[in-house]
Amino acid sequence: MNTLIATLATTWATDGPKPEDVKAGWTAFAVFILLLVAVALLGWSLSRQLKKAQRNKDAGILPSSKDRQKERHAPHA
Repeated sequence: MNTLIATLATTWATDGPKPEDVKAGWTAFAVFILLLVAVALLGWSLSRQLKKAQRNKDAGILPSSKDRQKERHAPHA
């Protein structure tokens, strides 16, 4: 079994396209640019959400971690 895997791996590794047959395409470039834009939008959205959460925490809308610890350790009636 190991011989079969080794044979297939070396065959697949050596049988590739020739360097003169491979060129960069506009499609791959467009996909790359779209991925960059998507990451930038996700970062922008995350930044907005974190700022919003901090504003809510400062305003007292969100419970602080100390409040949650008190709730966990409070005796149940």
